[in-house]
Amino acid sequence: MGDHQHHHHPPGTGRTLVWSFALTAGFAVIEGVGGWWAGSLALFGDAGHMISDATALGFAALAAWVAKHPPSSRHSYGLGRAEVVAAVVNSLLMVAVVVAIAIAAVSRLRQPIPVAGGAVMGVALAGLIINIGVAWILSRSEHTLNTRAALIHVMGDLLGSLAALTAGAVIYFTGWTPIDPILSLFICALILYSALRLLREALHVIMEGVPLDLDLREVGQAMAATAGVISVHDLHIWTLSSGKAILSAHVIVSDMGNWEDTLSALRQLIHERFDIEHVTLQPERQGHGSVVHVPLVHLSRH
Repeated sequence: MGDHQHHHHPPGTGRTLVWSFALTAGFAVIEGVGGWWAGSLALFGDAGHMISDATALGFAALAAWVAKHPPSSRHSYGLGRAEVVAAVVNSLLMVAVVVAIAIAAVSRLRQPIPVAGGAVMGVALAGLIINIGVAWILSRSEHTLNTRAALIHVMGDLLGSLAALTAGAVIYFTGWTPIDPILSLFICALILYSALRLLREALHVIMEGVPLDLDLREVGQAMAATAGVISVHDLHIWTLSSGKAILSAHVIVSDMGNWEDTLSALRQLIHERFDIEHVTLQPERQGHGSVVHVPLVHLSRH
C-alpha cells in the first residue's frame, strides 16, 4: 500500500531554451568573424565557446521537450532523465572546449601575434550585452540540471566576453598582446570548475544517489519517530530528474488498523520537512514472518 504523486516541468522551460539558443547562435557567427578579422584569441575563443553553447542549448531544448512526454508502458517514470543526460553531455562538451582554448592560448603565449584591440572591444561589448540577456532569461526559468548546465555555458560566454573586452582594452591602450591568451586561460579555469561540479552532480543522479541536500539517516529517524511507527527499513531516496526526488521504504507499524492515519502523517512529514512528494511506503506488522530485513537504514524510535 503506498502513495504516489508526480511533478511536471513548467511549460515555459523549453521556450526559454529555444530563445536562448537563437540569440547565442546568431551572435556566435558575428563574434567568430570579428575574432578572425581582429586576430584575437580571446574573441575567437569566445565565439567558439558560444557555438558550443548554441549546440548545448539546442540539445537542452530538445531534452526539455522529451522530458515532457508522459509515462508509457516502456518508460513508466516518463523521460524526465533526458534532462540529466543533456547535462552530462553539455558538461563534457564544455570540458572539450576548455581544453581546446587552453591549448591555443599556450601556443599564443609562445608566439604572440598582432591583435586589433579596438575591434575586439566593440565586438566583445556587444557579446557581453547578448550574454547578459540570455543569462537573465535562463535565470528566470526552472532551475533543473538541464537549465543549470545551459546557464553555466552562458555564464562562461559572459565571462569570455568580459575577458575579451578587457583584453581588447589593454591591447588598445598599452599594446601588450599576452593579456589575450592569459585571460583566456583564466576563463578556462573558471568554466572547468563549474563544468566538473555539474558533471559530478548529474552523474550522482544517474547513479541514483541520495539527493545532495538530504541526509538518509535524518529522514529515517524522522519517519521512525512518527506516531504509530515502530521502525523503518529498506529506506531508499533517489532523484528521478531535477526537482523530483523519490522515496520508498518499509514501515513496521504497531497497529495495521491505523495505517491510513499513519500514512497520512508520514506523507505530510516527508513533504513538509524534506520536500519529497513521490512516496511509496509498505506497511508491515511487527514480527511478521515474511519480512526479510536487508536494510540500507534500519531505524527504530526507541
